[in-house]
Amino acid sequence: MQKEQVIIVGAGPSGLAMAACLNHHSIPYIILEREDCIASLWKKYAYDRLHLHLDKQFCVLPHMPFPDSYPRFVSRQQFVSYLDDYVSRFKISPLYRRTVESAEFDGETGKWIVKARNLGSGEVEELEGRFLVVASGETSNPFTPVIEGLNTFPGEVLHSTRFRNGKAFQNQKVLVVGSGNSGMEIAFDLANHGAQTSLVVRSPVHILSRDMIYLGLILVKYIRVNLVDSLMVMLSKLVYGDLSKYGINRPKEGPFFMKAVYGKYPITDIGTCKKIKSQEIQVILFSFFLPITLLHFLVIVVDTVNLIQLKIDNLIGNLEEKGIECTRVCNNNVNQKSW
Repeated sequence: MQKEQVIIVGAGPSGLAMAACLNHHSIPYIILEREDCIASLWKKYAYDRLHLHLDKQFCVLPHMPFPDSYPRFVSRQQFVSYLDDYVSRFKISPLYRRTVESAEFDGETGKWIVKARNLGSGEVEELEGRFLVVASGETSNPFTPVIEGLNTFPGEVLHSTRFRNGKAFQNQKVLVVGSGNSGMEIAFDLANHGAQTSLVVRSPVHILSRDMIYLGLILVKYIRVNLVDSLMVMLSKLVYGDLSKYGINRPKEGPFFMKAVYGKYPITDIGTCKKIKSQEIQVILFSFFLPITLLHFLVIVVDTVNLIQLKIDNLIGNLEEKGIECTRVCNNNVNQKSW
């Protein structure tokens, strides 16, 4: 059994930051990572145009600033390079391809017993540590629900973790399911590349610009959240107007309150709203309850022979037959364990 003071699960940005801080204080640790590299979500499963949605001052890791040459909003490639340099600087050496299968606290010894499977050898390794840090991320496991008719769909079905850019989808009809930040930005990228893009919106969302979020993050340090939220909603209305006629509604609770209480992020608009208003992106509003797990998935459906519109209509029809209300929004009128 391997013994360390601290066991860290996950070699993403949070796990690496913890490792660097422990190094800084000369505290021994071990870091377990199920993939074969650090920051696998950034290196393997992120789309090309991804940038940090927050100003870089809010995203820097401990003890190492971003290079001065980096822009205010760091690109995916720049962030990956920064993380690689971070690992080299602090001599962080994760144990790769380890999937944690169990973690139990022994009350008698005051230690954590962690069992991790080595995906290379297949063996289960046992580790003991005084402290356990779980840094596996909020959305590290892609989830695609079972959708009736999807298995017979003649086009292509992708999860957002497999989407890179919209180049391959020019002039094709694409349905993006999920209106979180990934869904909104992927729809924007598809529209930019000439895809005929439709976006499924289920829940009310707050839409803010990068500058609004920056202002809110500064103000929330000094004044109450409800006051900051009131200002954010007012600014959003001034900039974006009434989006309900396009199928996008605002939640009753404020954006910073929702992040603090529910962990739900506001949408950082990078141009998607403009394309929705210009009808370059069509909104399809599904007004029914879905399991909470659907918040964390995105499906892109692509068809090369113009059957996607028929398929979408059939899907809506099937749902309506089951007593589920579905609404289409067009022409400015209302018509998505192991560690």
